Amino acid sequence: MTASPGAVDVVVVGSGHNGLVAACYLAREGLSVEVLESDEVLGGAVSTVERWPGVRVDRGSSAHVIVRHSGIVEELALAGHGLRYIDCDPWGFAPAPSPGAPGPDGRPLVLSVDLDATCASIEAACGPEDAAAYRRFVEVWAPRSRAVVASFGRAPTAGGLLRSFWPLGAPADGRPRTPGGELAADFLGSGDALLDKWFTSERLKAALAWFGAQSGPPMSEPGTAAMVGWVALLHDVPPGHPVGGSGGLTEALRRRLEADGGRVVLGDGAARLLVEDGRVTGVETRSGRVVRANSVVAACHIGVTRELAGEAAPPVLADAAPPVGNGFGLVVRALTDAPPSYPGAGPEALQGLQLLCTDRAQLASAHGDWGAGRVPREPVPLAMSFSASDATLAPPGQHVVTIWGQWYPYALADGADWDALADAEARRLVAAVDRYAPGFAASVRKTYVQTPLALERELSLPRGNVMHVEMGLASMFALRPAPGLSGHRVPGLTGLYLAGASTHPGGGVSGNSGRTAARTLLADRGALPRARAVAGRALRRVRGGAGRA
Repeated sequence: MTASPGAVDVVVVGSGHNGLVAACYLAREGLSVEVLESDEVLGGAVSTVERWPGVRVDRGSSAHVIVRHSGIVEELALAGHGLRYIDCDPWGFAPAPSPGAPGPDGRPLVLSVDLDATCASIEAACGPEDAAAYRRFVEVWAPRSRAVVASFGRAPTAGGLLRSFWPLGAPADGRPRTPGGELAADFLGSGDALLDKWFTSERLKAALAWFGAQSGPPMSEPGTAAMVGWVALLHDVPPGHPVGGSGGLTEALRRRLEADGGRVVLGDGAARLLVEDGRVTGVETRSGRVVRANSVVAACHIGVTRELAGEAAPPVLADAAPPVGNGFGLVVRALTDAPPSYPGAGPEALQGLQLLCTDRAQLASAHGDWGAGRVPREPVPLAMSFSASDATLAPPGQHVVTIWGQWYPYALADGADWDALADAEARRLVAAVDRYAPGFAASVRKTYVQTPLALERELSLPRGNVMHVEMGLASMFALRPAPGLSGHRVPGLTGLYLAGASTHPGGGVSGNSGRTAARTLLADRGALPRARAVAGRALRRVRGGAGRA
């Protein structure tokens, strides 16, 4: 079926990175594509704005991890459309629990792409046994995490999961087959159990747990081991920050889309889906404009998709109620005179994620407070200072420091007002960084605070959940966002496809959901063989050493 005159083949609802990824793959195959966005800013949570004169500040994500392992950047040739990543190397820094103290307690942990350098830092700070254990941990978990990467790039069918994970048990390098029970126990176990199995140093376990917890669930929950295991892949390709801010990714995607004839419309988002005889026929925008299309990719929250369908929503969509949770976190964007300065550390501390946690009890306490509907009594910060390596973000003598505090409830048990609390909680997070980097608080000149309520308002994230839907084991793979919707199609509403963080593989800067939705649509149109051939060539280039943007 071809598009009628004046129409397009596909409308994509939402200009987040998943929506733009889907649009790019579809336009590359010759389909006419229009992306509709209600915001005046491109990119959703992957966007950057001039927050203060001459200062570029990310609105959502800052460090890109999963997309750099997906092959999408290479498949879409985004470097040719202006995307340039600055490697976060070292990718992680964890402060000493007793800065300046003699002996190991005074030495920070520096986690680099270079495995030897990382092990040397672990040995100096935690001892030779943990350094040797970490090297072995990376050896064991690198192939396991590559299997997770493969599963993220496929629809979460039984066959796809089998193709991703089955090779893990095979004998390799003279080692016998790994029993399936052992693999299952590791993958289904908690991150804390995995860390306790491998390491003795609480400092090291706390840093790795804080990294793993960035997906949302505490590392005490079943199924979180793989979130810790992902660190093994960061010794191949580290997180990256686009030059000019996180929005550099979505800007490059837009340029790629437009080069293939696609179009993005900002400030006039979808108001409702047009449906005839159980089939989507287009979209009506908020301004009343009608865009006819054979297919619609809803790259927005699943709840928004349900609202757009209205009475035409089939039961599988109308009844979908995935867990959104009670908020996720709070962000402070700080304009400072200088980046944080950590005792015993140099500029290497500022390249990546500053994991400001030295004991997992801090994480457990913050999550417990969140579960009780309280702000954390002891905030646990993760700081990022990318202006130290990217001069395009701020004028000379100024810096942008992002401070992420996790497990802040959207609805507070005492009924407190987030607008009234915002500044005080921002000061507490700044003070939490200052405890590890004395003098930091005095360097702060301005702050922009994104409470859970502010995240909902600014980025259209229901209840401030940056992952759309909770990332626990019961909401992943074929269960996300609901068992009947996990195939990126909507049974009972032909022509409607799902993308975005509500769908597999979930939140974070990944792009996998958008690519899988596009492949599913192309398969339904009989246009997938060429797309697979192009993707296969790109993946071979990544494996051949061209994987770093």
